[in-house]
Amino acid sequence: MSAPPRALLTGWFAFLHGEVTAGDELALRRVQRELDAAGLAHDTAWSPAFRPGALCLDLVRPEDYTTLLFICGPLYGEQLADLHRRFAHCRRIAVGTSTIDPGAPAATGFHHVLSRGGADGPPLTDLAASAPATGLPPVAGLILTRGQGEYGARRRHDQAATALTHWLAARDIAALTLDTRLALRDPGHFRTPEQLDAVLTRLDAVVTTRLHGLVLALRAGIPALAVDPVAGGAKVTAQAAACDWPALLPADRLDPAALDHWWHWCLTTGRAEARSRRHRFRHHPDDRLTGPLLRLLHGPSAE
Repeated sequence: MSAPPRALLTGWFAFLHGEVTAGDELALRRVQRELDAAGLAHDTAWSPAFRPGALCLDLVRPEDYTTLLFICGPLYGEQLADLHRRFAHCRRIAVGTSTIDPGAPAATGFHHVLSRGGADGPPLTDLAASAPATGLPPVAGLILTRGQGEYGARRRHDQAATALTHWLAARDIAALTLDTRLALRDPGHFRTPEQLDAVLTRLDAVVTTRLHGLVLALRAGIPALAVDPVAGGAKVTAQAAACDWPALLPADRLDPAALDHWWHWCLTTGRAEARSRRHRFRHHPDDRLTGPLLRLLHGPSAE
Protein backbone atom coordinates (compact mmCIF):
# COMPACT_ATOMS: atom_id res chain seq x y z
CA MET A 1 0.00 0.00 0.00
CA SER A 2 1.22 3.50 -0.79
CA ALA A 3 1.84 5.94 2.04
CA PRO A 4 -0.95 8.44 2.77
CA PRO A 5 -0.23 11.97 1.52
CA ARG A 6 2.16 13.67 3.91
CA ALA A 7 4.72 16.41 3.35
CA LEU A 8 8.12 16.84 4.94
CA LEU A 9 9.08 20.50 5.38
CA THR A 10 12.78 21.21 5.02
CA GLY A 11 15.10 24.09 4.27
CA TRP A 12 18.55 25.22 5.23
CA PHE A 13 17.23 25.06 8.79
CA ALA A 14 17.10 21.26 8.43
CA PHE A 15 20.76 20.72 7.55
CA LEU A 16 23.27 20.00 10.30
CA HIS A 17 25.79 22.14 8.43
CA GLY A 18 23.26 24.69 7.24
CA GLU A 19 22.05 27.76 9.05
CA VAL A 20 18.84 29.00 10.59
CA THR A 21 17.86 32.61 10.04
CA ALA A 22 14.86 34.46 11.44
CA GLY A 23 13.59 34.80 7.87
CA ASP A 24 13.86 31.04 7.33
CA GLU A 25 11.79 30.23 10.40
CA LEU A 26 9.17 32.87 9.62
CA ALA A 27 8.84 31.60 6.04
CA LEU A 28 8.42 28.09 7.45
CA ARG A 29 5.66 29.30 9.78
CA ARG A 30 3.82 30.87 6.85
CA VAL A 31 3.89 27.56 4.97
CA GLN A 32 2.88 25.60 8.08
CA ARG A 33 -0.11 27.89 8.58
CA GLU A 34 -1.22 27.45 4.97
CA LEU A 35 -0.90 23.66 5.12
CA ASP A 36 -2.78 23.51 8.43
CA ALA A 37 -5.59 25.64 7.02
CA ALA A 38 -5.79 23.37 3.97
CA GLY A 39 -5.84 20.23 6.14
CA LEU A 40 -2.61 18.88 4.63
CA ALA A 41 -0.58 16.58 6.89
CA HIS A 42 3.05 17.58 7.37
CA ASP A 43 6.14 17.26 9.56
CA THR A 44 9.13 19.59 9.87
CA ALA A 45 12.77 18.51 9.98
CA TRP A 46 15.19 20.61 12.03
CA SER A 47 18.94 20.69 12.41
CA PRO A 48 19.82 18.87 15.65
CA ALA A 49 22.32 21.63 16.34
CA PHE A 50 19.45 24.15 16.56
CA ARG A 51 16.54 22.08 17.84
CA PRO A 52 17.94 19.14 19.82
CA GLY A 53 15.33 16.44 20.25
CA ALA A 54 13.17 17.57 17.33
CA LEU A 55 12.65 15.53 14.16
CA CYS A 56 15.87 15.62 12.14
CA LEU A 57 16.75 14.48 8.63
CA ASP A 58 18.99 11.66 9.85
CA LEU A 59 16.04 10.04 11.67
CA VAL A 60 13.41 10.63 8.98
CA ARG A 61 12.06 7.65 7.03
CA PRO A 62 11.71 8.97 3.46
CA GLU A 63 9.08 6.34 2.68
CA ASP A 64 6.73 8.02 5.18
CA TYR A 65 6.37 11.02 2.87
CA THR A 66 4.88 11.71 -0.52
CA THR A 67 6.03 15.32 -0.84
CA LEU A 68 9.22 17.13 0.07
CA LEU A 69 9.01 20.90 0.49
CA PHE A 70 12.17 23.02 0.58
CA ILE A 71 11.38 26.43 2.02
CA CYS A 72 13.30 29.69 1.62
CA GLY A 73 16.98 30.25 0.89
CA PRO A 74 19.17 29.66 -2.15
CA LEU A 75 19.09 26.48 -4.24
CA TYR A 76 22.69 25.33 -4.46
CA GLY A 77 25.16 22.86 -3.05
CA GLU A 78 25.71 19.16 -2.50
CA GLN A 79 23.41 19.01 0.54
CA LEU A 80 20.43 19.74 -1.70
CA ALA A 81 21.62 17.25 -4.28
CA ASP A 82 21.77 14.60 -1.53
CA LEU A 83 18.24 15.53 -0.50
CA HIS A 84 17.01 14.90 -4.05
CA ARG A 85 18.65 11.47 -4.13
CA ARG A 86 17.32 10.43 -0.76
CA PHE A 87 13.75 11.56 -1.49
CA ALA A 88 13.76 10.55 -5.15
CA HIS A 89 10.32 8.93 -4.84
CA CYS A 90 8.72 12.15 -3.49
CA ARG A 91 7.28 15.05 -5.38
CA ARG A 92 9.82 17.76 -4.59
CA ILE A 93 8.83 21.42 -4.46
CA ALA A 94 10.93 24.48 -3.63
CA VAL A 95 8.97 27.53 -2.46
CA GLY A 96 10.09 31.06 -1.62
CA THR A 97 13.63 30.30 -2.76
CA SER A 98 16.34 31.97 -4.83
CA THR A 99 17.98 30.19 -7.75
CA ILE A 100 21.68 30.86 -8.22
CA ASP A 101 22.19 28.56 -11.22
CA PRO A 102 18.98 27.27 -12.85
CA GLY A 103 20.94 24.43 -14.47
CA ALA A 104 22.55 23.13 -11.27
CA PRO A 105 21.37 19.75 -9.91
CA ALA A 106 20.27 21.46 -6.69
CA ALA A 107 17.67 23.40 -8.71
CA THR A 108 16.80 20.95 -11.50
CA GLY A 109 16.14 18.21 -8.95
CA PHE A 110 12.86 19.87 -7.97
CA HIS A 111 9.69 19.12 -9.86
CA HIS A 112 8.50 22.65 -9.19
CA VAL A 113 10.37 25.78 -8.12
CA LEU A 114 8.18 28.63 -6.84
CA SER A 115 10.83 31.32 -6.73
CA ARG A 116 10.63 34.64 -4.93
CA GLY A 117 13.26 36.00 -7.30
CA GLY A 118 11.04 36.55 -10.32
CA ALA A 119 12.95 34.38 -12.79
CA ASP A 120 9.77 33.87 -14.83
CA GLY A 121 7.96 37.05 -13.85
CA PRO A 122 7.97 39.90 -11.34
CA PRO A 123 9.65 39.32 -7.97
CA LEU A 124 7.31 38.03 -5.27
CA THR A 125 7.11 39.06 -1.63
CA ASP A 126 9.16 36.79 0.62
CA LEU A 127 7.10 34.33 2.66
CA ALA A 128 8.48 35.76 5.93
CA ALA A 129 6.69 39.06 5.34
CA SER A 130 3.28 37.48 5.99
CA ALA A 131 4.26 34.96 8.62
CA PRO A 132 1.79 34.64 11.52
CA ALA A 133 2.15 37.41 14.07
CA THR A 134 2.80 36.27 17.62
CA GLY A 135 3.41 37.94 20.97
CA LEU A 136 6.80 39.56 21.29
CA PRO A 137 9.23 38.71 24.10
CA PRO A 138 10.69 41.41 26.33
CA VAL A 139 13.91 43.09 25.17
CA ALA A 140 16.86 43.28 27.54
CA GLY A 141 20.05 45.25 27.15
CA LEU A 142 22.97 43.20 28.45
CA ILE A 143 25.74 45.45 29.79
CA LEU A 144 28.63 43.48 31.28
CA THR A 145 32.20 44.08 32.30
CA ARG A 146 34.91 41.43 32.43
CA GLY A 147 37.65 43.84 33.43
CA GLN A 148 38.19 45.85 36.64
CA GLY A 149 41.38 44.07 37.63
CA GLU A 150 41.74 46.54 40.49
CA TYR A 151 39.48 44.32 42.59
CA GLY A 152 42.01 41.48 42.53
CA ALA A 153 40.92 38.29 44.27
CA ARG A 154 37.46 39.74 44.89
CA ARG A 155 36.67 39.67 41.17
CA ARG A 156 33.71 37.49 40.20
CA HIS A 157 33.23 39.17 36.82
CA ASP A 158 33.61 36.12 34.59
CA GLN A 159 31.45 34.03 36.91
CA ALA A 160 28.71 36.67 36.86
CA ALA A 161 28.87 37.17 33.09
CA THR A 162 28.65 33.43 32.43
CA ALA A 163 25.72 32.96 34.82
CA LEU A 164 23.80 35.87 33.30
CA THR A 165 24.34 34.85 29.67
CA HIS A 166 23.32 31.25 30.42
CA TRP A 167 20.23 32.46 32.28
CA LEU A 168 19.20 34.74 29.41
CA ALA A 169 19.81 32.04 26.80
CA ALA A 170 17.42 29.69 28.59
CA ARG A 171 14.55 32.19 28.53
CA ASP A 172 12.40 33.87 25.91
CA ILE A 173 14.16 37.21 26.21
CA ALA A 174 15.53 39.18 23.27
CA ALA A 175 18.96 40.22 24.58
CA LEU A 176 21.07 42.96 23.01
CA THR A 177 24.71 43.18 24.05
CA LEU A 178 25.54 46.82 24.73
CA ASP A 179 28.62 48.65 25.95
CA THR A 180 28.89 51.92 27.82
CA ARG A 181 32.34 52.53 26.36
CA LEU A 182 32.33 55.13 23.58
CA ALA A 183 34.48 55.09 20.45
CA LEU A 184 34.88 57.51 17.57
CA ARG A 185 35.05 55.17 14.59
CA ASP A 186 34.17 51.72 15.92
CA PRO A 187 30.73 50.54 14.70
CA GLY A 188 30.65 48.12 17.63
CA HIS A 189 30.42 51.02 20.09
CA PHE A 190 28.33 54.13 20.42
CA ARG A 191 29.95 57.46 19.64
CA THR A 192 27.92 59.62 22.04
CA PRO A 193 25.96 59.06 25.25
CA GLU A 194 22.83 60.10 23.34
CA GLN A 195 23.24 57.17 20.95
CA LEU A 196 23.32 54.76 23.88
CA ASP A 197 20.36 56.55 25.46
CA ALA A 198 18.38 56.19 22.23
CA VAL A 199 18.72 52.41 22.53
CA LEU A 200 18.15 52.23 26.29
CA THR A 201 14.83 54.07 26.05
CA ARG A 202 13.54 51.39 23.64
CA LEU A 203 14.30 48.48 25.98
CA ASP A 204 12.08 46.72 28.48
CA ALA A 205 14.90 46.24 30.98
CA VAL A 206 18.68 46.18 31.40
CA VAL A 207 20.73 43.35 32.88
CA THR A 208 24.09 44.65 34.00
CA THR A 209 27.22 44.18 36.07
CA ARG A 210 28.35 47.76 35.48
CA LEU A 211 27.71 50.78 37.68
CA HIS A 212 26.84 52.91 34.67
CA GLY A 213 24.70 50.15 33.24
CA LEU A 214 22.51 50.61 36.32
CA VAL A 215 22.65 54.39 36.45
CA LEU A 216 22.08 55.05 32.75
CA ALA A 217 19.18 52.60 32.61
CA LEU A 218 17.44 54.38 35.51
CA ARG A 219 18.29 57.76 33.99
CA ALA A 220 16.39 56.59 30.90
CA GLY A 221 13.50 55.34 33.04
CA ILE A 222 14.26 51.67 32.29
CA PRO A 223 14.40 49.09 35.11
CA ALA A 224 17.74 47.38 35.67
CA LEU A 225 18.53 43.98 37.11
CA ALA A 226 21.92 44.78 38.58
CA VAL A 227 24.58 42.30 39.67
CA ASP A 228 27.61 43.29 41.71
CA PRO A 229 30.51 41.25 40.30
CA VAL A 230 32.78 41.94 43.27
CA ALA A 231 32.73 39.57 46.26
CA GLY A 232 31.40 41.36 49.32
CA GLY A 233 29.92 44.14 47.21
CA ALA A 234 31.54 47.25 45.75
CA LYS A 235 30.50 50.22 43.65
CA VAL A 236 27.44 48.59 42.01
CA THR A 237 26.02 47.78 45.45
CA ALA A 238 26.80 51.28 46.68
CA GLN A 239 25.17 52.88 43.66
CA ALA A 240 22.05 50.74 44.00
CA ALA A 241 21.78 52.01 47.57
CA ALA A 242 22.30 55.61 46.45
CA CYS A 243 19.52 55.20 43.88
CA ASP A 244 17.33 53.31 46.35
CA TRP A 245 17.09 50.54 43.78
CA PRO A 246 16.25 47.05 45.12
CA ALA A 247 16.85 44.86 42.04
CA LEU A 248 20.40 43.92 42.99
CA LEU A 249 22.08 40.55 43.41
CA PRO A 250 25.61 39.63 44.50
CA ALA A 251 27.66 37.52 42.11
CA ASP A 252 27.56 34.49 44.42
CA ARG A 253 23.74 34.44 44.49
CA LEU A 254 22.97 34.24 40.79
CA ASP A 255 20.67 31.24 40.98
CA PRO A 256 17.89 31.13 38.35
CA ALA A 257 15.13 31.56 40.94
CA ALA A 258 16.59 34.83 42.24
CA LEU A 259 17.18 36.12 38.71
CA ASP A 260 13.64 35.18 37.68
CA HIS A 261 12.22 36.97 40.72
CA TRP A 262 13.94 40.27 40.01
CA TRP A 263 13.37 39.98 36.25
CA HIS A 264 9.63 39.66 36.89
CA TRP A 265 9.82 42.59 39.29
CA CYS A 266 11.59 44.71 36.66
CA LEU A 267 8.85 44.01 34.10
CA THR A 268 6.05 44.79 36.56
CA THR A 269 6.56 46.97 39.64
CA GLY A 270 10.00 48.02 38.42
CA ARG A 271 8.64 49.92 35.42
CA ALA A 272 6.99 52.58 37.56
CA GLU A 273 9.92 52.57 40.00
CA ALA A 274 12.37 53.24 37.15
CA ARG A 275 10.25 56.10 35.85
CA SER A 276 10.20 57.61 39.32
CA ARG A 277 14.01 57.48 39.46
CA ARG A 278 14.21 59.22 36.08
CA HIS A 279 11.91 61.97 37.36
CA ARG A 280 13.99 62.34 40.50
CA PHE A 281 17.28 62.52 38.61
CA ARG A 282 15.92 65.14 36.21
CA HIS A 283 13.97 67.37 38.59
CA HIS A 284 15.59 66.78 41.99
CA PRO A 285 19.27 66.07 41.25
CA ASP A 286 21.47 65.00 44.13
CA ASP A 287 23.85 67.90 44.82
CA ARG A 288 25.89 66.21 47.55
CA LEU A 289 28.86 65.95 45.17
CA THR A 290 28.44 69.11 43.11
CA GLY A 291 27.66 71.32 46.12
CA PRO A 292 30.97 70.66 47.91
CA LEU A 293 32.79 70.93 44.57
CA LEU A 294 31.43 74.41 43.94
CA ARG A 295 32.24 75.49 47.48
CA LEU A 296 35.79 74.29 47.00
CA LEU A 297 36.10 76.09 43.68
CA HIS A 298 34.75 79.30 45.14
CA GLY A 299 37.00 79.08 48.20
CA PRO A 300 40.60 80.11 48.55
CA SER A 301 43.03 78.30 46.29
CA ALA A 302 45.43 75.80 47.78
CA GLU A 303 48.78 77.14 48.82
